[in-house]
Amino acid sequence: MGKITVAMTKCLNIRAYAVNTTDIVEKARQIHNTTPLASAALGRTLTGASMMGYMLKNEEDSLTLNIKGDGILGGTLAVSDYKGNVRGYIINPDGNLPLNEKGKLDVGGGIGEGTLTVIKDLGLKEPYVGKISLVTGEIAEDITSYFATSEQTPTVCALGVLVDKDLSIKAAGGYIIQLMPFTEDSVIDKLEENLRTIRPISSMIEEGLSEEEILGEVLKGFELEVVEEREINYECKCSLEKTEKILISLGKEELTKLYNEDGQAEVVCHFCGTKYNFDKEGLEKIIKNL
Repeated sequence: MGKITVAMTKCLNIRAYAVNTTDIVEKARQIHNTTPLASAALGRTLTGASMMGYMLKNEEDSLTLNIKGDGILGGTLAVSDYKGNVRGYIINPDGNLPLNEKGKLDVGGGIGEGTLTVIKDLGLKEPYVGKISLVTGEIAEDITSYFATSEQTPTVCALGVLVDKDLSIKAAGGYIIQLMPFTEDSVIDKLEENLRTIRPISSMIEEGLSEEEILGEVLKGFELEVVEEREINYECKCSLEKTEKILISLGKEELTKLYNEDGQAEVVCHFCGTKYNFDKEGLEKIIKNL
């Protein structure tokens, strides 16, 4: 279980989100059996998607953060609901690289060059789709670029995942700071000054700082008011009914071929690894309903 906190400065010129996703990223690591590099990439994506999903308005809204690259990890994807609950996967959970020149996990090298796509399903006829080229592949900088390019919102995003010696997740989380329209230059200068000296987000979480305390560090010198706090989870929404719909989407011809040649089907959920098995009788029933 994780936690997200939303705050505003009392002068209403900065909106801020902070989230602790340590347990969520650890659950994802266990599901996907990721290397430290893959854990960091997937964890950052899950964390970013959680905060971005929390910005949605309505109960049925959802957000997909899809990062594709030409690096060894291939890419990573996360889906969030409007409460900030997330699920996700990485294309190559076994991908690994040497540490970068700073002695850190080389997420940017693992992702490589590619694209970041944000899909918002808002219950309209067509979803909103925003797509940019990756800036660094480190994910936080790419999310910052997305907000500036696609939503014209001045944004600072920080994401971090600290992997322990036993490969479990020691700390994970992030924050997003957004400036409201017509923010004074003096406010921007003060924020930039804070960001120059702020500690890494994973270090603050490892030290035990709460989400509110993290925002207090980032926005030191500003009066903050917490707007909302909520617990969040790694939450998969797969089910037998949804899996049957996936099989139905293959069409009668393909299902009949599967029935005659294999006599069974197994569908594995990308997000949680749950296996749904359909024997010959189950396939026959689906075909007849078609």
